[in-house]
This record gives sequence, structure tokens and C-alpha cells, in this order.
Amino acid sequence: MAEPEKLLTVTVVTPDGIIYSHRAQAVAMRAIDGERTILYDHLPLVTPLTIGEVRVVRGEDMQNRTDHIAVNGGYIEFSDNVATIIADSAERARNIDVKRAQSAKERAEKHIQEAKAKHNEREVLEADIALRRAINRLNVRSKYGK
Repeated sequence: MAEPEKLLTVTVVTPDGIIYSHRAQAVAMRAIDGERTILYDHLPLVTPLTIGEVRVVRGEDMQNRTDHIAVNGGYIEFSDNVATIIADSAERARNIDVKRAQSAKERAEKHIQEAKAKHNEREVLEADIALRRAINRLNVRSKYGK
């Protein structure tokens, strides 16, 4: 168990408000330049994130439980042992609706095919982003409860 003074605070914020806020031993995520893990007393940083999973290893009485959060890009800012993730959208694994995410995946796949048939590169790219977001949500949700 981590000593209370060796914990950091992790908060995930979207335009809808705070999605997640807990004390933790570590937070890991995929930045645009690769995988990052932040521990207590890490050097300050600000970096953009990709569509991916944020993993928070909880401290104190949580016996190192890991929380999984799907984020659709954004930024992480870390200083003074406070990690703040700002994203357009984010969902905790336990809150992801699998049917909704699967429907979004199928819609995105259909839009990709339609855009390719029209030779519309912009629409292909937009549909590809929607597909990656849906797949990310499904992948993160599959980790909940494990």
C-alpha cells in the first residue's frame, strides 16, 4: 500500500464536467509520442494525448486497483503531483454502453466504405477517427471487471 504522502491526484475533465477524480499511485496513457506513465514527483509536463486508454492505479485502501478510462485525445498537464486530463470526451469503463459503442463502430465502418466509394478523402478521415473512438471505447469496456 502506498504511503498517503506519495500519492498524486488524477482528474479527467470534459466540457460536460469532471468525469473522474481520485488519488492514485500512477497514471498511464498514450501521448502522441508514445506511452507515458506518471508517478509521484514526476517532472512537470504538458503533452497531447491520442485516442486511447488512461489507466489509473489507485492508492490508499484500493489495493492497487486499476481504473480504465477511454479518452478521445486531449491533453494531460502534470505539476505538483496533480494530473489533469482535458479531453473533448471521456468515459470510465464501467459507464461505457457496449451496444451504443458497437453501433457507432458499425456506422463508422459503413461511412468509411461510402466515403471511399465517393473518393472523398476528408470523409474517410473523419469516419476513421469515429471508428478509432468506437474501438477504443469497446476495448476499454472489455477491461472493466477483469
